[in-house]
Amino acid sequence: MTTVDMEAEYNNRARVPEHPAIIEGWQEDAEAYRSAQENAVLDQPYGPAPRNCYDLFPASTEEKQPLLALFIHGGYWQALDKSAFSHMARGLNAHGFDVALANYSLCPAVAVGDIIAEMQELASHLYNTFGKKLLVTGHSAGGHLTAALMATDWADRGLPADLVSAGMPISGLFELEPLVETSINKAVGMTAETAREASPILWPKPKGGHFRAVVGAKESAEYLRQSRMLVETWNGPGLTGSLDIQDGADHFTVINPLADPQSALVAALCDLALAASPGVA
Repeated sequence: MTTVDMEAEYNNRARVPEHPAIIEGWQEDAEAYRSAQENAVLDQPYGPAPRNCYDLFPASTEEKQPLLALFIHGGYWQALDKSAFSHMARGLNAHGFDVALANYSLCPAVAVGDIIAEMQELASHLYNTFGKKLLVTGHSAGGHLTAALMATDWADRGLPADLVSAGMPISGLFELEPLVETSINKAVGMTAETAREASPILWPKPKGGHFRAVVGAKESAEYLRQSRMLVETWNGPGLTGSLDIQDGADHFTVINPLADPQSALVAALCDLALAASPGVA
């Protein structure tokens, strides 16, 4: 039996040596987009911790969509910031979506379970503040958090059961135990038990909704497996999902189409939102 090298499979920065230039490009594009949005509302609090805040980029069209979009950044729960991703709102802004970009506390100051709880608090806050259900997308660790929000029992929290019934996890992680023996876990600090507890693939699956698991064709076999596994496990009565393998994309370039209003990825998000709000043009 072949042993999988989990370090090689999950160390994305080692797999994509040019990642510093890609991240620098994100930061430049994000700053330019943020500076140009006069109506943007930045650093709005949703909780007590310093990083419990979000930016809101209003739609650039007069007609507003019925769902509020939420983007959750990646960084293996231990790095990066919403300020590097402001331009990811551009695609959906052009289609009538107000877009919130999330910040959350980082490991090792908190555990992954704490970050899940913060995103649940943010989702609740956004609904209570704006009165709109959510279209959620996120990258890498943000893909994991997207799935966690879809699998949350919102009715148990006194909120609409379908608060998050449309989601697009991009390069997501849904089974976290393979990370425990890798260098990624030095800051994250998961045990096998806490990794399983934080794995949305092991939770009761959502009772309904629509999702698309997106992953780059040039990503590792483990990342491809994780997205396939989510689609195979979650598809069922009331829950419709699909797998979208982006040709030529690696772990970092896979999210770039979110900044393009004409991209197929943005069109797919619009389709998910429409499916989650039938009867709304």
